[in-house]
Amino acid sequence: MGKKKEERAHALLSASSAKKWIHCPPSARLEDSIPEEESPYAKEGTLAHAIGELKLQRLFTDKNMTDRTYKSRLKKLQQDELYAPEMDGYTEEYADYVSGIAFSFPGAPFVAVEKRLDYSPWAPEGFGTGDCVIIYGGDLHIIDFKYGKGVPVKAEGNYQLALYALGAYHEFGMFFPVERVHLHIVQPRIPNTSSWSTTLKEVLDWGETVVKPAAEKAFKGEGGFHPADYCSGDTENYCRAGFCKAYGRCRATADKNMELMKKAWNKEQNQKNLPPLISWEEAGELLKEAQFLKEWVQNLESTVLNEIVSGGEVPGWKIVEGKSYRQISDADAAFAELVKAGYDEAILYERKPIALGALEKTLSKEHRQEILSKYIVKPQGKPTLAPEDDKRPAMVLQRVSAEEAFGGDNTYSEGGK
Repeated sequence: MGKKKEERAHALLSASSAKKWIHCPPSARLEDSIPEEESPYAKEGTLAHAIGELKLQRLFTDKNMTDRTYKSRLKKLQQDELYAPEMDGYTEEYADYVSGIAFSFPGAPFVAVEKRLDYSPWAPEGFGTGDCVIIYGGDLHIIDFKYGKGVPVKAEGNYQLALYALGAYHEFGMFFPVERVHLHIVQPRIPNTSSWSTTLKEVLDWGETVVKPAAEKAFKGEGGFHPADYCSGDTENYCRAGFCKAYGRCRATADKNMELMKKAWNKEQNQKNLPPLISWEEAGELLKEAQFLKEWVQNLESTVLNEIVSGGEVPGWKIVEGKSYRQISDADAAFAELVKAGYDEAILYERKPIALGALEKTLSKEHRQEILSKYIVKPQGKPTLAPEDDKRPAMVLQRVSAEEAFGGDNTYSEGGK
């Protein structure tokens, strides 16, 4: 039945994967049988969290920390190979957000940083680490620092933060008359900051009626597998590459995808006298049903490739050398010889500004805000297909002349005329 509690670095029913094991209970034990592979992005996030933790400790939980101690600890973290100057700016934004909440009360609140929170009364052996917990009077604030910049995370109805709220209430409820719960996401690299408030009663009811029954099944490895619906427009989909270790080889997901293809095939076979072109209605229906097949096939391919590269065998498949491009092994030495041979150095180098992301990494937070921000614009994104129920507003194509269409960029407006 998996590892013993004391041997685990993370809970089987972790808060970060709660949406997954609540909707697909047996996925918890299935994932537990697959080795963990920490990505560079996860390691980068761990480092950023350590820097953020140090800054909050200095502000709230270790008032005796001297400047010398703070600088020494910060310098040690900055020596990590994954450190980038931009981490200081983003962790400052996180610290500023927490300070804005903590200093808004008429008195000093209770503040806990990187606090282990036990929600085992609702999920067997369940625990997690809350980035920051603030309690004052009847208000409980759970603040989560997200360093990733791939998928925006929302605070509203966030399963992970709600479990942290249950854990905080379990530990501190007898000391504080908590009535209201406030969940916060700070994701500065996108940027994305959101908050959502509810009552403690609603969180407790959710814990009893939703979490507890699902957790009991998940812990025992029982219940049915339930692949998520990619067509729902849910950006926090629990069933996709990077969110579930079993995704590439999950039989339930494979069966669901194959069923979609069979459905499309049978529909064509059962109809007589079909026109040579499918209608736009048919195109829209097929695309909506099968839009996630491409990602699934790509992940399946990646899973098989990794298995063979690591020494395993997958019948019917082998690895071959892919396309390669020529490179200069030592550009400095080659160019030095070319200049010596009489070529002008100016024709060998190209002068161009560095990318915006790289530029931001080299600037201080102050200079990013006071200087660079004045010159940053965000052009209209190019048209992208999305289901009708996608939460993003529809993009309205603005009519342009033939000269504008063929002589320059097309112009689009979002929700405008």
